[in-house]
Amino acid sequence: MFPLLADLSRRDFVRLGGLLAGGSAFPAWQAAAANGAATRRGARSCILVYLLGGPPHLDMWDLKPDATAEIRGPFRPIATTLPGVHICEQLPRLARLTGKYALIRSVSHPNNNHTPMIYYTLTGRQTAQPQEDNNINPPSRLDHPHMGSVLALFKGRPGLPGYVALPEVAVRSNLDNVRQAVLLRGGKAGFLGTRYDPLPINGDPRDPESLPALAPPRDVTAERLERRHSLLAVMERGRTNLAGQDFSTLRQSAVLMTGSARAGKLYDLTAEPRNLRERYGMHRFGQSLLLARRLAEAGVPMIAVHFNYMTRCDGWDTHGNNFPALQNELLPLTDQGLSALVEDLDERGMLDDTLVACFGEFGRTPRINGGAGRDHWGHCSATFLAGGGIRGGRVLGASDSHAAFPKSDPVDPADVLATIYHCMGLDLDATLHDQLGRTWAVGAGQVIAKLVG
Repeated sequence: MFPLLADLSRRDFVRLGGLLAGGSAFPAWQAAAANGAATRRGARSCILVYLLGGPPHLDMWDLKPDATAEIRGPFRPIATTLPGVHICEQLPRLARLTGKYALIRSVSHPNNNHTPMIYYTLTGRQTAQPQEDNNINPPSRLDHPHMGSVLALFKGRPGLPGYVALPEVAVRSNLDNVRQAVLLRGGKAGFLGTRYDPLPINGDPRDPESLPALAPPRDVTAERLERRHSLLAVMERGRTNLAGQDFSTLRQSAVLMTGSARAGKLYDLTAEPRNLRERYGMHRFGQSLLLARRLAEAGVPMIAVHFNYMTRCDGWDTHGNNFPALQNELLPLTDQGLSALVEDLDERGMLDDTLVACFGEFGRTPRINGGAGRDHWGHCSATFLAGGGIRGGRVLGASDSHAAFPKSDPVDPADVLATIYHCMGLDLDATLHDQLGRTWAVGAGQVIAKLVG
């Protein structure tokens, strides 16, 4: 369903720079200028770990060992460092880190379809037809923006992309019997315009050759690249585009991402110690998280690791063979990569300034189906939050005896986004303007006050 997307070419990267410079983003740029005081310090970066497909909350964060076999499944709960709090035995590393993160076990929204729930959990807004089915709908400039695009608008820094997608939000389509990746609504900037679309890194971070867009020509050293940059900056000094953005800003970003001598190659994971790379896991997911940490260290406001098909199994959409897929691949990947990310950020003194959020579009059904899987379930799911102003060592909300519905402290996905924006220093009343001139508040939900500050 979610294969690797085709790698960007260098021409694509140049085209992206042109779109960023001259795209249809003037209303959004105008809004950013008008809302210059709409942010406070907050966290510097957010790393979103989006388990696209629907992670099973009953088999990860909210086990029900006293339920009947067709509900509880084969996994057993293990103790964590928080008294009375248990998570799945397949997540032993994360069980030792519960003091560093918060869990919400009562996220709920009454919709069980991928398409509208991916859109809702990434934008905080419902689609025009919120009960639409799972048909694939490509991105549109009428869409609400991905949270990363909002952060790029308000928290972007000169010389860096505001939102990096590792990879873009996409699903596998078998239309006309051709297996291909199709982008989904909710993953781009929508009405904010192309300037705030993500910088997509769709190749495998383990293989620099799969990232041609981020590699300068072989005969151009970092020092030579910077000399070219300096000369061009002199020639184009003061030149701006219609939106008022200095061309040098785009050039600085390109030079930084392609490997300047001063900044180093942000995408080059060989610069990291081998033992640290192995700690994250030498799989694509773990190395994507390590790359996300490097980008956060550089100051990129949003790095979204959209867990598309990075696995041999059917990803997180486990309608069949749920438990072998979880035990043999999905949970070990998550446990290793996510725990390494939190520990690495903490050891570097970055956790307070970096928000880590991990969730999917919904949970999965309490009752195991005839194919030994679990189906879509929006009525109850779980969310993981760490760093960036989140109070660690807390569990908010509880589900009923089958993890079917919240029993206390229900939280809407829009509240999760509002909390992310709050932790990142955004004023939820700050406004966005769509292409028709309509005004939208940044946040549609409520900040989860029990978990912040």
